[in-house]
Amino acid sequence: MLPNTGKLAGCTVFITGASRGIGKAIALKAAKDGANIVIAAKTAQAHPKLPGTIYTAAEEIKAAGGKALPCIVDVRDEEQISSAVEKAVEKFGGIDILVNNASAISLTNTLETPTKKVDLMMNVNTRGTYLTSKACIPYLRKSKIAHILNLSPPLNLNPLWFKQHCAYTIAKYGMSMCVLGMAEEFKGEIAVNALWPKTGHPLLPDFFLDEQPAIVTKKADSYGAVPELKEEKMQLPPKPRSGAVEETFRIVKDSLSDDVVKATQAIYQFELSGEDGGTWFLDLKSKGGNVGYGEPSDQADVVMSMSTDDFVKMFSGKLKPTMAFMSGKLKIKGNMALAIKLEKLMNQMNSKL
Repeated sequence: MLPNTGKLAGCTVFITGASRGIGKAIALKAAKDGANIVIAAKTAQAHPKLPGTIYTAAEEIKAAGGKALPCIVDVRDEEQISSAVEKAVEKFGGIDILVNNASAISLTNTLETPTKKVDLMMNVNTRGTYLTSKACIPYLRKSKIAHILNLSPPLNLNPLWFKQHCAYTIAKYGMSMCVLGMAEEFKGEIAVNALWPKTGHPLLPDFFLDEQPAIVTKKADSYGAVPELKEEKMQLPPKPRSGAVEETFRIVKDSLSDDVVKATQAIYQFELSGEDGGTWFLDLKSKGGNVGYGEPSDQADVVMSMSTDDFVKMFSGKLKPTMAFMSGKLKIKGNMALAIKLEKLMNQMNSKL
């Protein structure tokens, strides 16, 4: 086999959280360009719900044309970071690029964020990025193409991005502040930058992105945050009345398939206030899927609270989930990754609702 002569041929890229997601995507692109990839991630054994380990990622990287070194690294553990850096230097002779991708997320407000999750986000996002950078910098200084790239947002101080998930924003901004500080500290030696993917609807910027902050704030305010639902259990009507909510669930049910269930693997519970409200569920774990009125037979992975009007608007594409969440119209408890999966299903429903 001919050697890979891509633009990163012979360069060593150290990537945290590279066993799946954006981290692995960056690794595969760099591998196609001939890079040596250090996969610094926690997942050594297959997760029952999340595909990919450091070893399966290594095989994909080799198949893409690069060389791979899988290392078990929890970025909260300084010894594991140091060990991986030493192994990388021993195997590949140095480190040219560091990608700080590992991150923890909990989009919950202050009172709903357990201390354990606060510590996790601060230690993985801010502290982990700082310590990994610190460990790699002595070797990056020896490289002619030294780069540090953090997957973190612009430092946007619009209160909109703080009020619904203060702890997460602080933790991610810590990564961005590492960019700001280290770029100046190591100017002329190491290029330090941030990358924050811009996705979503053209009229709806992704988290932390607002080219015109006043307009974004006004847009969020125009949705009007609804009062928080009380913790007491809602009084359910004896049976659901016919209406837009029931029709929405009927269309959703008609659209379900084994493929949708297999791709989602989650149970969603909806606490709806207003006419036709009450508790509804969407079961995307059982064979073929199911919807219904009342609580699901198994515990829900995600609980969403909103008004019936907003529920219908959200499934029909008239209200974007991100803006509903940021404005307080949508409350989410449970697995946020699975909540995001539901948004994809909503997009499929839009043409039918």
